Amino acid sequence: MQIFFRYNWMVREDWYRWCEEVSEVELLQNRTGGMGSILHTLFHIVDVEWSWIRLLEGKTDFQESFDGYKSLEKVRKLDAEFHLEVESFVNNWDASMENRLFYDTLPDGKIVTDTWGEIVGHTIAHEIHHIGQLSIWAREIGKTPISANLIGRGLSSYSKK
Repeated sequence: MQIFFRYNWMVREDWYRWCEEVSEVELLQNRTGGMGSILHTLFHIVDVEWSWIRLLEGKTDFQESFDGYKSLEKVRKLDAEFHLEVESFVNNWDASMENRLFYDTLPDGKIVTDTWGEIVGHTIAHEIHHIGQLSIWAREIGKTPISANLIGRGLSSYSKK
């Protein structure tokens, strides 16, 4: 699980650097799919990751709108602020947490139960899904997308030796 969070963080940082070479107009351009724009999708990725971790920890959810974060600098700053807490959670993850239960009440009053492992897996897959959307949009504007390859990023404990 930890390797996939580290992978997502590396790819996200690559996308931020990619965004530095794209005009703000292009980053905010409304597009089909995702959250509607490249920058809003990156904001959404950061928001969802932090929100799920906070909910698992029994803390309040993030409720701010993208309207206050419509620049690459602001999204990166928010990401850096949230990352400390997310990274601490990820670094302290152990197998005993996998099957802890999380109960949520939906707006219609229905109570759903998921395991922490399912929620953490969803959080990882959520970002990977949106990174695929960013890749499609990159090609639409004639730019090479960031590689989604996990191999060669030095993420395994073996590659650190």
